[in-house]
Amino acid sequence: MKGEIIISELVIKNVKVIGCNPNGKNLLTVKIETSDPSIYGLGCATLHQRYLAVKVVIEEYLKPFLIGKDPRNIEDIWHSSYISGYWRSGPVLNNALSGVDMALWDIKGKMADMPLYQMFGGKTRAAISAYVHAKGNSLEEVEKNIRKFISQGYKYIRCQIGEYGGDFHNTKTPDNLPKGVYFDPEDYMNSTIELLEYLKNNIEDKVYFLHDVHERLDPVRAIRFAKELEKYNLFYLEDILPPENQEWLKMLRNQTAIPIAMGELYSNTIEWKSVISERLIDYIRIHISDIGGITPAKKIAAVSEAYGIKTAWHGPPDLTPIGMAANIHLDISSINAGIQEYCAINETMREIFIGAPEPVEGYFYPIDRPGIGVDIDEEKAMEYPCVNELPEWTNARLPDGTSVKP
Repeated sequence: MKGEIIISELVIKNVKVIGCNPNGKNLLTVKIETSDPSIYGLGCATLHQRYLAVKVVIEEYLKPFLIGKDPRNIEDIWHSSYISGYWRSGPVLNNALSGVDMALWDIKGKMADMPLYQMFGGKTRAAISAYVHAKGNSLEEVEKNIRKFISQGYKYIRCQIGEYGGDFHNTKTPDNLPKGVYFDPEDYMNSTIELLEYLKNNIEDKVYFLHDVHERLDPVRAIRFAKELEKYNLFYLEDILPPENQEWLKMLRNQTAIPIAMGELYSNTIEWKSVISERLIDYIRIHISDIGGITPAKKIAAVSEAYGIKTAWHGPPDLTPIGMAANIHLDISSINAGIQEYCAINETMREIFIGAPEPVEGYFYPIDRPGIGVDIDEEKAMEYPCVNELPEWTNARLPDGTSVKP
């Protein structure tokens, strides 16, 4: 029949996990191969601290579940995969599902010969502003790093002194405690205020500062700290409370006007529904592989838009350039995209992840290659195998030895 569109049969033939550690982080990439050898997709499934668990979920559970399915049915595959084990959500299962989900979107974009942002509705902006991290062990070192970023064109800079503001290792602790990372909340707050006061008096360039609490403060201190930081006009204060204490956000909201960004540790719908619907935050900064990939991220962006909340997708070192590219496609196509976090990559990362996105004078521009737009050199990736070790920073303690949520 004239004008009839014939869709040839296409099924998933194989699901591979490609692991590498080129930057001190265990990075996982999912590769979905189809019955057409020329069509494959790549997705980010990185969970640095538990990469082996994610790898097992993909290879032993999702792979046999996916073989033979039509890769174009992304919504159905996402939901059926999500509930296939009955017990659902959580960072391990969600990161595994994210790798699959991104790879399916990559396939769909390649088949349409369109970049993902076009599949999502096209451009809403010419570029998205990126923010970078300036840190140091002294006020002068932080200032030096800030000036370096300013010279590169960045206008949004996250500033930290020591490890998330405090000088862990000089904190006085009881003699019977083991060596490790110790965090003094009062020292942290005082040193951060000192830093921001110093920057206020020494940085004359027109830049906007951000600061990351990294969920380490108890609620009462968090509220006091936010109120004390108001006078420095931060672009936003990042992850001030852990998800377990987010009921306190309403009290925080009622007592301070400082812009709040939350969501790095969110992995379940329950965690973000109320903070969005009650407008308890200004920016939602979810790690999209931690919630299951592009499919749920698009929906969160849309719901956030309805409540006047902007996106600020998490962009840490333990994210593949494939995951960063997915962030950028969402940024370019979402009317309520606010800003994009970025951590610089090294030359080895560029060699492994072909087409890795990087900012130009403080902006990420649209990626115009079909699909996600980033490929992987599998042989090069194999030269940098994953390392199964636990990080020290996640086990910080108060001076008396009490464990602190990171």
